Amino acid sequence: MQWTVWPGKCPITPDGPAHPAAFHMLDVAGVAERLIAPFNMAPPLRDALVMLVGLHDIGKISESFRAMLREGVAQPGFRHWELSEVLFYVEDARLAARLGGTPYVRKMLYAAVAGHHGCPSGHMLGALPPEARLPRELVRALKCVGEGREPAAKLIDAFCDLWPEASLDGVSVAEVAPLSWWLAGFCTAADWVGSNPHWFQPWTEVCSLAAYLERIRPIAARAVAVAGIAGTAAREGALFDFALRPMQAACSTIALPAGPTLAIVEDETGAGKTEAALLLAHRMCLAGKGRGLFFALPTMATADAMFGRASRIVGRMFDNPFVTLAHGRSGLSVPFRDLVQGSRTGGPWEITSSDWLAASNRRALLADVGIGTIDQALLSVLPVRFQTLRTYGLSSKILVVDEVHEMGEPYIAEELTALLRMHRAAGGSAILLTATLPMNLRGRLLATYDGKADTAAYPALTIAGGEAVTCFHAENRPVKGPVMVKRLDTAENAVTLLAEMAARGAACVWVRNAVDDAIGAVAALRAAGVDARLLHARFALCDRKRIEAEVLARVGRNGRGREGFVLVGTQVLESSLDLDFDVMLSDIAPIAALIQRAGRLWRHMDIRPASARPVSAPVLHVLSPDPSQVGDDRWLHGTLGKGAWVYAVADVWRSAQVIFTQGQIGTPDRQRELIEAVYGADAEPVPEALLKAEQDKYGKDSANRGLAWHNIVKVSDGYRKAGRGDDDVNYPTRLGEDARVLCLARRTARGLIPWATGEGADAWMLSEVSAHRKKVDALPLPDQSSPEIMAITKDWPDWKRAQVRLCPVSEAGGICDGLHYDEKCGLVFTSP
Repeated sequence: MQWTVWPGKCPITPDGPAHPAAFHMLDVAGVAERLIAPFNMAPPLRDALVMLVGLHDIGKISESFRAMLREGVAQPGFRHWELSEVLFYVEDARLAARLGGTPYVRKMLYAAVAGHHGCPSGHMLGALPPEARLPRELVRALKCVGEGREPAAKLIDAFCDLWPEASLDGVSVAEVAPLSWWLAGFCTAADWVGSNPHWFQPWTEVCSLAAYLERIRPIAARAVAVAGIAGTAAREGALFDFALRPMQAACSTIALPAGPTLAIVEDETGAGKTEAALLLAHRMCLAGKGRGLFFALPTMATADAMFGRASRIVGRMFDNPFVTLAHGRSGLSVPFRDLVQGSRTGGPWEITSSDWLAASNRRALLADVGIGTIDQALLSVLPVRFQTLRTYGLSSKILVVDEVHEMGEPYIAEELTALLRMHRAAGGSAILLTATLPMNLRGRLLATYDGKADTAAYPALTIAGGEAVTCFHAENRPVKGPVMVKRLDTAENAVTLLAEMAARGAACVWVRNAVDDAIGAVAALRAAGVDARLLHARFALCDRKRIEAEVLARVGRNGRGREGFVLVGTQVLESSLDLDFDVMLSDIAPIAALIQRAGRLWRHMDIRPASARPVSAPVLHVLSPDPSQVGDDRWLHGTLGKGAWVYAVADVWRSAQVIFTQGQIGTPDRQRELIEAVYGADAEPVPEALLKAEQDKYGKDSANRGLAWHNIVKVSDGYRKAGRGDDDVNYPTRLGEDARVLCLARRTARGLIPWATGEGADAWMLSEVSAHRKKVDALPLPDQSSPEIMAITKDWPDWKRAQVRLCPVSEAGGICDGLHYDEKCGLVFTSP
C-alpha cells in the first residue's frame, strides 16, 4: 500500500513533503510503547492499548481530511478524530476477531482513543452495527471517508499484525469505565509528543510499516526523554540529615498495605508535616505505589514556597527527576524559570525540567515531580477540555494535598472526594496534610479508600483501612506550650496594644479578615506613630512579591531586624509564608483560621526560645465582640466592619464562644476538641438571633454541594458518555465572588509601560491586581477604547480583553473616581 497518498500533517514548509497519516500513527504508537512500559499491565492488554492508540488518527485515511489539507476544504459534519470512531465502529468485526473483548468494552475504548483532542465525539453512533444495517449517522460519516475506507481497513489489519498478541479478553465492564478516562489522556500525551515535527520529521520513502516502526522506536524513546516524561525511579537512602520529629519518624516506619493507599497526616502548624509527607511518599514509591509525586497546595503563593522547599529534596528521592511548577503564573517564578533555562542543576542530587513541560499547565502533571495548586488536580474531575490528560498524569503519582482544612467548603470538598476516588480507581495513592480537620470531613476522605475515622486522637497518622499512629512522644526541643487567648473590644485598643508591644521591641502582627480593614488599621497605626507594613491580596504581583521578600527577611525563620517590626495582613499570612512573631492580634474568625494564625506566633522556638523574646508568653489577642451579648444577626458588625461579612456568622460565634471559654489554644492533643466544638455533631446551638443566618448558610452549602454533584464527572459512565470537553471557565474548581483583573500601567513620553519594572509579557503580568468584579465594574474605569490603551491591548486575545482592564495610574496614584493605587497600600477603594 502506498501510504503517502494519505497525508497526516501539513508540510512544515510550503514546498515540503507531508508526513503520511500511517507513519504519524506509528510515531504515536512508538511513543505509546515507551510511555506504557512502566505501568504494571499484562502484555496482551498493554499491546492492545498501544495498538488502539496508534490507530487514533485512522479517520485521517479519508477523502474529507485529505481535501482539507491539500485544498483547504472544510470537513463536512465530521472531523477526522470523529471519523476515527466511525471507522472503529464499522470495522469492529475485524478488530473483534483480533482483539477479543466484549462489544461494550471495545466501544468504550474506541471512544477514548478517538477523543484524544480533549473531548469525546458528540455524534450518536448507537450500538456496534452489523454491516447490513448501518445507522444513518454512520452512512453520512462514511461518505466523508469515501475511497479511504478500504485503505483504512487494511491499515487496521496491518496494525493488528504489528502487535499480534494484543488482546482485550479479561477486561471487565467494571474495569473499562475508569480505563476509558485513563486511556483518553494517555493517547493525548502520546499524540502530543508524536506530533512534534522536531522529533518526528516528514518521511516519504517507501517502506513497510514494520520497517518504519523499527526505525522510529529509538526516535520515540529519545523524544519521550527530551520531553521529560520518560519516568524515573525512586532512590534508596535517607532524605534528611537531621533528627526526625515524631510525625516524621512515624511516617518513616508505619506499615504500608498492599495496593492503592491513602494516608492522612494531622499535626500542628510547624510540626514538619511537609518533610513527613516526603518521607512517606518516598516509601510509597519504593513500594511500587507510584513513580513520581504531585504536591497540591491551596494557593499560588504556597505552591511557589513549596517549589523552593521540595526542589532541594526530590533529587534525593528520585533519579534525575523532571520537576515542574503548575499554576497560572508559574512562568513568573524565578527558581522555576532558572531550572527550565538551566536544564540541569548539577550535583549528586540533580533535578531538571524541560521547555515542553513548562509550555502548559496541562503537561505539568506529566512530569516526574509536579508542584502546583490543587486546582490543577481538581480539573481532572470536571468535564473540561483535556481533563483526561490530568487523570493520566496523576495516575502514576503519589498525590500529596497540603492544607486540606482549607478545602472544607462544600463545593471543593466534593471535588476533593471525587478526585481521591478517581485517583484510587486509576491505581494511585495519596497523602493528605492538615492541621485542623473536622471529623466529619476526615471520615468522608478516608472512606474514599475504604477507611474509617474511628479515633479522635490528635496528632494522628492514619492509613485508610490500615494502621494508625496516635501516640507521639514529646520532642526533645523547646516548645511554646499553650497559647493564651485574650479578647479586645475595639480596634482602638488593638492599635494601643500594638504600639506598646512594638515599643518594647516585639515583632507584631495583626491579621484582619478584610483588605479594607487592613488598610484602615495601617493608617491608624501610622497615625499613632507606628511604622506598620501592609500585606494583602490586593497588591500588584510585583509589589506583593517585593513586600513578601521584605517581610521574610525581617520576621522569617532566619529574619534579621525584627525588633519593633509591625505587620498588618489578611488571610495571605495564614499559610503562604513561614513567619514568626512575638505578639499576635487577630480579628475573630472561624476556629480553624485562628489555629492557623496562631501557628505564626512563637513559631521557631529552636532559634528564638522564650528567654530571647521581649514578651513573657505567647498570647493570641482577638478583636471580637462578646459572644454572650448577641442582640441580632449583626453581632459582629460594630467591631469588625468589612471583616464581619467574610465568614459565616454562626461559625464565628461558635469559635468565639469556645475559644474565650477555654481561654487558650492548648497543646496539640486539645486541638481536636476546639475544632469539633465548632464543626462537630455536638456543637453548641447558636443564639436565637443567629438562627436564620445559620439556616441561610445551610441552604447555601446545600446548593453548592448540589452544584458540585452536577459538575463532577461520573467516572462510572465512562469517557464517551460523561466527558464533555467544556471550557474551564464554565466549570470552576472553587466558588467565590468573581474577580476583575486590572493591569496597571505608568504613563511616559513614549506611551504606557507596565507598572512593574521591565518590559514584555512578564512585566505586564507582574503588574496585574485582582478585586471583586462587581465592586470594580461599578466604577468609571479608564476607557478601554482610548488610543493609548488600544496601543497596548490591540494584540490581546479576546478572552483577555473580556477579563482584564488596562488601567493607567497617575503620579498621585489615581486610577478613576473611587479607585487609587500605591505601592505601600495596594488597591484602595475611596469614598466619593
